[in-house]
Amino acid sequence: MAHFTTSDGLNIYYEDSGEGLPILCLPGLTRTTADFDDVTPHLAGNRLIKMDYRGRGQSDFDPNWQNYSLPVESRDVLELLAHLGLNKTAILGTSRGGMIGMGLAAMAKDHLLGVALNDVGPELDPKGLDFIMVYLGRNPTAKTHAEAAAALQFVFKDFAGVPLERWQREAEKNFIQTQAGLQITYDPKLRDAIELTRDQPLPDLWPFFDAMAGLPLACIRGANSGLLTADTLTKMQDRRPDMVTAVVPDRGHVPFLDETESVAALHAWVRLMA
Repeated sequence: MAHFTTSDGLNIYYEDSGEGLPILCLPGLTRTTADFDDVTPHLAGNRLIKMDYRGRGQSDFDPNWQNYSLPVESRDVLELLAHLGLNKTAILGTSRGGMIGMGLAAMAKDHLLGVALNDVGPELDPKGLDFIMVYLGRNPTAKTHAEAAAALQFVFKDFAGVPLERWQREAEKNFIQTQAGLQITYDPKLRDAIELTRDQPLPDLWPFFDAMAGLPLACIRGANSGLLTADTLTKMQDRRPDMVTAVVPDRGHVPFLDETESVAALHAWVRLMA
């Protein structure tokens, strides 16, 4: 276990393993380093760095929940790189992590080797955001991981053909078993932070996407994604014809990244940086 201390005094958990091309793996909004457990074997031969954002997983909760924001989390990423003495890294960003990757391209591009976006882009479907708000910041009604696995299999109907055992692993990653039932692995105040931003108009993220010009770029989309639409992906491809692209069948938001299509796209992306 490793931690570093941010400029405002929080302990942030991270993992750093392997050698070769550094790839910083940034998870989804409510997720942790465990988001990348299944893709890790497929990225052997690279240096994989993973972190829990503030308020998630094994990192400190922030007493000021308004700091659960993209600018502050992006600053934490840069401070992690400084802590590691790492001047440049590639970023593999799932959902929220991909948004941070785009933001860093705009504000600190000299620190990036490339960006891979997992089911996220510069336009977000409001229906997908509404679905996230249904569960954000709330403990599940399920009392055990087995119950949660069955619920996940039922709720995430846009994931076809996923066995119950896989949903069991997802439940174990994202919920902590307590005597009172299951608890989320992040600060419930994250909901307040997201609700605050939802009261504001969405910014134009296309300039952040365009800021990645010249960087090796990949995008993986779940064919049934409720957040990244097929139309947005087409617009992204029009702007970046060189972008490595994969559409993963039978997956919603977000692909697990160990699917054949996901792995092939990530390997092609890594080769661009070799």
